[in-house]
Amino acid sequence: MIAFGCGPLQAGAALDAAWEGGIRHFDTAPSYGDGVAEELLGRAVHRWPDVRVSTKVGRVRMAVADPYGDPDGPRREPLFDFRAEAVRASVLRSRSRLRRLDTVLVHDPDAAVDLVLEETLPALRELRDEGVLRAIGVGTTSVATARRLVPHVDVVMIAGAWSLTRREAAPLLDECLDAGVEVLAAAPFDSGLLATDSPAADARYLYRAASAEVVELARRMADVCRDHGVSLPQAALWFPLRHPAVSTVVAGMRTAAEVHRNLRLMARPVPEALWPDLLP
Repeated sequence: MIAFGCGPLQAGAALDAAWEGGIRHFDTAPSYGDGVAEELLGRAVHRWPDVRVSTKVGRVRMAVADPYGDPDGPRREPLFDFRAEAVRASVLRSRSRLRRLDTVLVHDPDAAVDLVLEETLPALRELRDEGVLRAIGVGTTSVATARRLVPHVDVVMIAGAWSLTRREAAPLLDECLDAGVEVLAAAPFDSGLLATDSPAADARYLYRAASAEVVELARRMADVCRDHGVSLPQAALWFPLRHPAVSTVVAGMRTAAEVHRNLRLMARPVPEALWPDLLP
């Protein structure tokens, strides 16, 4: 299954294209566009039945307004607030914007795990018990953080650690499978590097400029994919789902054209013979 990641969302037309194409899970956060992504999603989602909406708490502001923009652009101090009262207020604001809410993830709590265990997660559990939420979890790029929180959550979203070039999340996924915790694998394109069949020298990688070595690795992977009649972006989307703990791959999408392309890629399964050659 593929979910729509609202981090780079630019217009409601992309959301409409996703819904019409069969996408039924939309993931956002109040820090994406400083609330704009939630507002755009809220205008669309109230028209749709049978849809899952996930958002986040704790990260109030991103270090950049658009993490998919200029990697050398101006940066700002990121803001976090994992206190129980702030978490409850954030959930209620998000639900007001979104008009519905199913899952809430603690957003990048890597420097505040003790506080998250003491205040954030108990507050979210109360909201779940009250029927405000259906599921609670953590969303992070840190495998260590996610592993520490697995016993306390329903869902783990891991970003930038389970992709064609980055597979350090394997022990986390095994633990989630054993614990019955759902896994959402985010950032399958490594923030741009794997989104094209011909990775450019100035490609983005984990929201930064890619090194020459990483670009060369992606180009070699693209060659292997071509030998099997597969594109690099197609393999990048399908790879995370190879682990049985992963229910969904979450891909950030800006436009309707990107939505249509990703849906076409997901409609074409990757031949099993590719993987031994691509991932020795």
